[in-house]
Amino acid sequence: MTQELGATRRMVLAGGLALAACSREAEAVPSAAAVQGGLKDHAPFPVGAAIRSDLLAEPAYPALVRTHFDQITADWEMKMEAVLEEDGAFDFSRADLVADFARSHGLRLFGHTLIWNEQRPAFFEALKDNRSAFARAYGRYIAEVVSRYRGARGWDVVNEPFNWNGSERRGGIWAETLGEAYIPLAFERARAADPEAVLFLNDYNLEQFPAKRRAFLNLAEGLLKAGVPLGGLGTQTHLNHDTDPGSLGPAMRELGSLGLPVHLSELDFTLKGAGRDRMAALALQARLAGATAEAFASLPEAQRFAFTTWGVRDKDSWLRQPEQEAEFPNDQPLLLDDAGRPKSAFAAVVEAWG
Repeated sequence: MTQELGATRRMVLAGGLALAACSREAEAVPSAAAVQGGLKDHAPFPVGAAIRSDLLAEPAYPALVRTHFDQITADWEMKMEAVLEEDGAFDFSRADLVADFARSHGLRLFGHTLIWNEQRPAFFEALKDNRSAFARAYGRYIAEVVSRYRGARGWDVVNEPFNWNGSERRGGIWAETLGEAYIPLAFERARAADPEAVLFLNDYNLEQFPAKRRAFLNLAEGLLKAGVPLGGLGTQTHLNHDTDPGSLGPAMRELGSLGLPVHLSELDFTLKGAGRDRMAALALQARLAGATAEAFASLPEAQRFAFTTWGVRDKDSWLRQPEQEAEFPNDQPLLLDDAGRPKSAFAAVVEAWG
C-alpha cells in the first residue's frame, strides 16, 4: 500500500454515493449471528489473510487465523525493507515467525513481495553506478528469499508496476538501473529458486479503473508471449465504499481472460467518505463484500487462486495505522470487527458462496 493509493482513494471518494437508501438496504443485510464455522469452511477455494508476526503472541489472534483462514501472507515481514540490511546481509527473523506459524498449523504460505518500486534500499543505491554488480545482487536477493521459503504456494514477484490509473509504468530504482528487464529478470530468478511456486504480477485499482486493468493485462500478455514464467495475476482489491458492486463481475471476468489464476490479494473495504451514519455505511460495505465474493466465485475453478483479506480484524488493518487514522479514525474495513467477531460483510460473503 502507498501514499499514492491513499491519494487515489480521496479522488475516488470525492464522487461519493448518497446514503439515503442505506437504511432500507440494511434490512436486507445477512445477519452474522446466523453464520456457523470459519470463513474458510464456506469457500471451495483457499481463503487467506495477511498476518503480522508481532500479533502472534496475543492469546486470541492465532486462534482467529486458524479458524477463518487456510492461507497466510506476511503483512510486511517479507518485504525487502524488513529482510535486507544496509550491508547486504539478510535478516529473516520476522519472516521466519510467519513461515513457522504457517508450517506448524498446516497453512499455505504466500510470499509478498519480492520487487516493489516503492522500496529503495541503501544497499542497492550504492550499486546503481555498476549495472552488472546491481543485476547480480538483484538476482541473488530474489534467489535467497525464495529459496529460504521454498514450498510457498506463490509469490508476488513484481508489485505495483503501474501508477494509480495505469497511465504510466513505474519501477523505481529497479527500472532506473535495469530498464524494463527488471520484470522478466525477477520472474526468471524466482522460477529458478522454486519451480513449483505460482509467480504473480500484483497491482491495485484494477477493479475501479478499466484503463489500468487493460494496461495491466497488456503487460501480462506481453510477458507470457516473451516466455516469462508469469503464473498468475494479483488484484489487490482495496475497495471504496462507493465502488459500484455491478462493476466487479465484469472486472473479474476481464482479469480472468488470459486463463491465469487470479488472486484477490489484499482485500478490504474502507468506509472513508461514507458519511456519519456508520450502520448505513456497514450495510453498503456488506453489499459490496457480497458482490466481490460472488464475482470471484464466478471464475473457473482452476483460476480461483485465493481470496485474501489484508488483515484479520478491523483494528489490525493498515487503514488503522497512525497516518491513516489521522485522516479517518476508526475505519472498519475487514470482515471481522475489532474483537474478532464476524460482521455483516462476513455474512454477505458467506451467503454469496452459497
